[in-house]
Amino acid sequence: MYTLKGIEVMQTQLSQFIKMKRKQAGMKQEDLSFAAGVGLRFVRELEQGKPT
Repeated sequence: MYTLKGIEVMQTQLSQFIKMKRKQAGMKQEDLSFAAGVGLRFVRELEQGKPT
């Protein structure tokens, strides 16, 4: 079971990983949202580490 702090760390790591991979691919947030079939707001919030 994860502690709250552990979950926050995992969210931060996931957010950083997604942002890093998007940049490595030379994509803007808009490009990623289109390719993934999600809204731009979702991508922005995901990269900022929003918990929901």
